[in-house]
Amino acid sequence: MGEAIPFPQTQPRGYEWLDSEPAFDSKQHLQLEEPAEVLMLADLGYDAAEIAAKATPVALSSPFRMLSDEGAAVILETARRLRCFTRPAGERIERTVRGGCYRSRWLRDLCLSPEVMAHLEAIYGIEIAPHPMPVHLGHLNYEPSQIDRAIDKWHHDTLPLDYVLAVTDPADVAGGRFEWFGGTKHEAAELADAGQQVPAERTVAPEFGGRGYAIALHGDMVVHRAGPLTEMCERISMVNGYVSTDTTIDEQSRTCDLIEVDDHETLWTEWAKFAAWRSQGRLARLVEDLEFTSDAEAVIAELEHAIGDAQRAVVEMRSRERGVQHYGG
Repeated sequence: MGEAIPFPQTQPRGYEWLDSEPAFDSKQHLQLEEPAEVLMLADLGYDAAEIAAKATPVALSSPFRMLSDEGAAVILETARRLRCFTRPAGERIERTVRGGCYRSRWLRDLCLSPEVMAHLEAIYGIEIAPHPMPVHLGHLNYEPSQIDRAIDKWHHDTLPLDYVLAVTDPADVAGGRFEWFGGTKHEAAELADAGQQVPAERTVAPEFGGRGYAIALHGDMVVHRAGPLTEMCERISMVNGYVSTDTTIDEQSRTCDLIEVDDHETLWTEWAKFAAWRSQGRLARLVEDLEFTSDAEAVIAELEHAIGDAQRAVVEMRSRERGVQHYGG
């Protein structure tokens, strides 16, 4: 199993395991099926130079089945039990649960599942690992308290790769559709700067087959949202994050956004470990590949690049500047 950083053996303060949970069983709880279609970043209008630096050229898949009926029932029950821990995620989402994998062993084991990871590797076409920051594992979104609020505004994610899983059956929900924009995030930013909404004719709302169906997403590159409800009802989805195991590519994370979202008890340590893992990988490659040269500036540039993720994390932690990125409702 690909692993960037092992899941912590201890829980942060304030987190306790749910009692009376079933054990996660991949044979009982998974029913992995292939997506009918996979779209590429080039299909959304990204150019070759930008794509080359990213984790994968894949943009997103069509919905595919991930969980069995039994697995879909367990995650719905788990999400309902975790509802009491909901809180806002900045300006974007009114009700979300982060850090659920520190509370539910079943959710943790689903999010770390090697079977699911291998299935996603086949879709993305690269080697991946569960995101090294567990706050990005098993993120749950719930319906808002007011009918006129989008569940989650138009945005691109704070992490590179993820899947969006239907916990409640979309057929039973009035509105609240998962939607994606058929363009680049640069186009979405231009529209927002001009005071315009993402145009309906460039919006895609794929059909999910029911509870336990998911979409694989290049989250940092695909602009998407969960739209508003038309009637108040229960609506829950789950997002699970991954990273490419290749630390030479762009990081594709906006961890500073999480300063106003996640418990600092978990955030600072997870962030530091993630930055250290990225820098460790780049430093190891530098040790292996750096050739003899009299060009001191070239060597300095290589070294600075290798530790760039750690340096940026230090600057952003100290500044405490929150970088919230969304494009409106």
